Amino acid sequence: MPALLAMTPAAQAQTARPVPGGIADILLPASSTRPEARLGDKPVLVRQEPDGWHAWVGIPLDTPPGRLELQLGKGPEARILPFEVQPHSYPVQRLSIKNPRLVTPNPEDELRILADGAVLREARETFDPRREARLPLALPAQGRLSSRFGLQRFFNGQPRAPHSGLDVAVPSGTPVRAPADGVVNQVGDYYFNGLTVFVDHGQGLVSMVCHLSRSRVRPGDTVRQGDVLGDSGQSGRATGPHLHWSMYLNGTAVDPQLLLSSGPGPAR
Repeated sequence: MPALLAMTPAAQAQTARPVPGGIADILLPASSTRPEARLGDKPVLVRQEPDGWHAWVGIPLDTPPGRLELQLGKGPEARILPFEVQPHSYPVQRLSIKNPRLVTPNPEDELRILADGAVLREARETFDPRREARLPLALPAQGRLSSRFGLQRFFNGQPRAPHSGLDVAVPSGTPVRAPADGVVNQVGDYYFNGLTVFVDHGQGLVSMVCHLSRSRVRPGDTVRQGDVLGDSGQSGRATGPHLHWSMYLNGTAVDPQLLLSSGPGPAR
């Protein structure tokens, strides 16, 4: 029998709507074995709870309101479980960046960004069905939450992609810890992210910590919740020292606070 993803009763009791950047928690039909569920071409996390199997589906930030379909199983026996994405708006944040190339990259920078993108996609879309994700997560560093997930961002007055993580205001050199057990699947220095560590927690649950000043792990390292991954800094596109923490489900960024013991729990 697979291990349960342990959630505190308080976290289980709190729910939110399935919105862009949120998590849809879908109760699956009864099954003696773990069902296989997919959103489009991507497998999703399936966990066992006291009332049965649940699929946890990460909803991309750019998803318009309306119907999405979860596919359960394969071939002629496959079933479609529809669910509705509700509208949601995020606040606007305006930031000033001293280095104009970090706002409008030159052609050479664009080539590096393109190469970075392929590596980053592979890291965040890792799906290992053999590893059991463990919840709740722990905040990787203790500090003031300076930028929340989903903010509509403007750099030097120019619109850019929404904020895909949670920023924690900590001084350079602060230890950054693993939010849960897992295996380090990527460490690298990237144009926007700076020095970055990815950890695969199993079944498509992947964490990313970036803008580090130092890494203390290598790809393939096994880590436990609370182990030090590196030290905070301001590498890449950063207005000052801080930790940027992203969480991915089925390859899409979701609000990390939904997965903390003090968070509101997954959207239903």
